[in-house]
Amino acid sequence: MKILLKPLQILYVIYAMILFLIMMMMVVPFVLVASFFGKIKGGNAVMRIVHWWADVWLFLIGISHKRIVEQEIRAHQPYIFVSNHNSYMDIPQMLKAIRQPLRILGKAEMGKIPVFGLIYNAAVVPVLRGSAENRAKSVKTLRSVLSHEISIYIAPEGTFNMTDKPLIDFYDGAFRLAIETQTPIKPLLFLDAVDRLHWRSIFSLTPGKLRTVYLEEISPEGYTPFDVQAFKQKVYDVMETKLKEYKASWVVNGEL
Repeated sequence: MKILLKPLQILYVIYAMILFLIMMMMVVPFVLVASFFGKIKGGNAVMRIVHWWADVWLFLIGISHKRIVEQEIRAHQPYIFVSNHNSYMDIPQMLKAIRQPLRILGKAEMGKIPVFGLIYNAAVVPVLRGSAENRAKSVKTLRSVLSHEISIYIAPEGTFNMTDKPLIDFYDGAFRLAIETQTPIKPLLFLDAVDRLHWRSIFSLTPGKLRTVYLEEISPEGYTPFDVQAFKQKVYDVMETKLKEYKASWVVNGEL
């Protein structure tokens, strides 16, 4: 049966990618116009544009988003959003899940991709991991963003989790920033992204659902810069437990 369905899946993936490229070309002029309004107003406008992009593209390729709310997002509260990361589908899912002023912390190298880089650089706070000077500059920008009631999204694993464990080790950055700015961490779980698009191949793309779980926010109150490891571990433990509880598909022996 799988052999018979494979040609259909290949056609579906080609359709989805062509549609993705067409829509990307459509939004570029709007992104260019928005960029003239500065980093704050212009950046917020760009995020609204890419939210629309995600809405339309996912709808047209037969992917729906479902919210599972353990604690709702508070209005006018800037957060540092964190999530698990094991698929390229995480970005469209994140755009569906977070509907408030937002910036994404991302790899600066992605901004060099033709056309896509224009959109990426307008919506992302880029970081060069190998440069301490550039990292410091990124942190300064992130602090400025948070001061304007704009949330930050960071994937603390830093790269795809290609294991059968709920999570791989977290980097310190999101948690150090949360403590230094006293901004609450809002953990999200992306339960189905890897089932819609596996990290192994773009040709694994399938229609279906994307479920986002909104966990309770975790306050950095009482933590100091010397407590980054403890705060990070607290968030990690909550997310790991909940991924097992929700029976994330990639987790082997995930019983509680």
